[in-house]
Amino acid sequence: MKFVSIIIGSKSDFEVMKSCSDTLEAFGVNYEMIISSAHRSPERTKEYIETAEKKGSQVFIAAAGMAAHLAGVLSSKTIKPIIGVPMSASALNGIDALLSTVQMPAGMPVATVAIGKAGAINAAYLAMQILALDNEELTMKLKEDRIAKAKKVEIDSQEIETIIKL
Repeated sequence: MKFVSIIIGSKSDFEVMKSCSDTLEAFGVNYEMIISSAHRSPERTKEYIETAEKKGSQVFIAAAGMAAHLAGVLSSKTIKPIIGVPMSASALNGIDALLSTVQMPAGMPVATVAIGKAGAINAAYLAMQILALDNEELTMKLKEDRIAKAKKVEIDSQEIETIIKL
């Protein structure tokens, strides 16, 4: 079974990352979510990556704040795609986590999304786009979602638009 692995650096990240798991659930995509830290539980992190790969994990999503080395550690332990979600967990409002996540050395890629909830949701979408490369049913669901989002913009506009008629 193919699935997405979500690893969050601490329990305080759960509320934001629930948006990620909720998005995957809405599309019927299987996932696992655990708490593991690059600094406080490095062996647990390493063991989880190995186990998840054996079970069928195709994409890893790593959410962490402050120094935010979790995504980088994952990238060093697997060749599966890694998506990093910087979390706002310090006085720098996530900028530190963003820079730590996005500034990876050559050959250790981490796809990095926005800080916080928008990033959590986009991580789910990016993971699904990766899974959809060989899953036509998921491809169709993603296309239908795009169409629905475009229609919503039109409906919202009709409620407020004012257009000058010439």
